[in-house]
Amino acid sequence: MTGLYYEDFEPGSVFRHALRRTVTEADNLLMSTLTHNPAPLHLDAEYCKGTEFGRILVNSCFTLSLMVGISVGDTTMGTTVANLGWDEVRFPRPVFIGDTLRVETEVLAMRESKSRPNAGIVSFAHRAFNQHGDEVANCKRNALMLKRPVS
Repeated sequence: MTGLYYEDFEPGSVFRHALRRTVTEADNLLMSTLTHNPAPLHLDAEYCKGTEFGRILVNSCFTLSLMVGISVGDTTMGTTVANLGWDEVRFPRPVFIGDTLRVETEVLAMRESKSRPNAGIVSFAHRAFNQHGDEVANCKRNALMLKRPVS
């Protein structure tokens, strides 16, 4: 599946991505160990029994990556030059092993690139929700997007 070109986006457009993902223990364990994050909140079930959550919390870096990753197929696959940054990353509710996440993406703004005539910058807002409809993550992302090739 090919992503959209710069000209295909419109501020205010919302993509409700069909792909959903249930978070597994393996997801959380791999993200935590691959990134050398030994926090007991992510790895120690006995420790977590004594916290306000009572169980393991999914590593928020996994949640962020999954949220943005789910959006790629519908928006930027093969048409992104580069991600320019993430802003205002928030996790209003925890994610637990076994939660199923869905994602929506809104186009916030667009502008021509000042240095690349073949590209423009698109600002996205990504939001992730659990199976109960609770928002569990959100962020703003700026991506340098290719313009449609001239024929």
